[in-house]
Amino acid sequence: MRTTRPARLAILATAVLVLGACGTPGSGGGEADPTSSGTSGKAVCDPVAGEQLVVLEDDEGLQNADNIIPAVNAGVAQQSPAVIELLDSVSAALDTDKLIDLNKAVDIDRRTSSEVAKEFVADEGLAASDASAGAGQSLVVGAANFSESATLAEIYGEVLRSAGYQVEVRTIGNRDTYLPALVDGTLSTVPEYAATLADFLNAKVNGADAASVSSDDVDETVAALTPLAEQSGLAVGKPSAAQDQNAFAVTQAFADEHGVTTLSELAEACGGLVLAGPPECPERPFCQPGLEETYGMEIGEFKSYDFGLIGAAVRQGDAAIGLVLSSDGSLATD
Repeated sequence: MRTTRPARLAILATAVLVLGACGTPGSGGGEADPTSSGTSGKAVCDPVAGEQLVVLEDDEGLQNADNIIPAVNAGVAQQSPAVIELLDSVSAALDTDKLIDLNKAVDIDRRTSSEVAKEFVADEGLAASDASAGAGQSLVVGAANFSESATLAEIYGEVLRSAGYQVEVRTIGNRDTYLPALVDGTLSTVPEYAATLADFLNAKVNGADAASVSSDDVDETVAALTPLAEQSGLAVGKPSAAQDQNAFAVTQAFADEHGVTTLSELAEACGGLVLAGPPECPERPFCQPGLEETYGMEIGEFKSYDFGLIGAAVRQGDAAIGLVLSSDGSLATD
């Protein structure tokens, strides 16, 4: 789906309402019922139920690089360069597995974002070495209205406080709401997503019909993002290794049975796959068409679900593969 979570979930919610008539949760909406062999002659790999999901590597770059990256008001970045340096230290410490664990702690274990953030900063040794760098300066860290963004914002806030800044963390809303506040200085910084921010700003600067400037390569994506941010009154820090983007998951039991760790391996090994996704999946290039065109994957049946129910469908053996978010807390292995 490659939009990021703030934009992506809004699109998903709208699409579910608009396209809900295309299928109900668990209903087949695809090409044919699976048989003993796919149309290509590959053996059909039936779903395998299991509690643990595993994301298959997107080795051909179907999804764009939505790595977590700090976005900072240009005035703040200019007046206090230490802000970006401190936030870059968060990026250096963060990868997707750690982001999954952070989301699990909040979304599944029901701990507060503030508590989890403090623990992460302590465990990763992210407290500033100079506790007076930001003395006398006030900052407002913004967050989008979902838990991952709130937790990342709390981590940013905790690290900035350790350098002496007076920090307020404020949940604002979606990108259309918080980005103008970041540009005008109401907000000082916000945790962002590289590919989605690049394309969002590109549309603002160059028009709604401008071609995407993001790709699956994070360095190329950030290189395109940086001048767009500057034109928009923003600065960006270094991207983390952590990604929150669309991904495709199977059960660990399925992956073990068929010896697959990548989407290419799955396409090579299996035909007639049952795919679970949101109703718009058969029409969106990041979903079923992308799997078919980028990987040559043979989808034997598509089943439509509300986005939050896709993982459960795969776990229960109702589908072999499903569209998930790469940082979903339910992907945690402990």
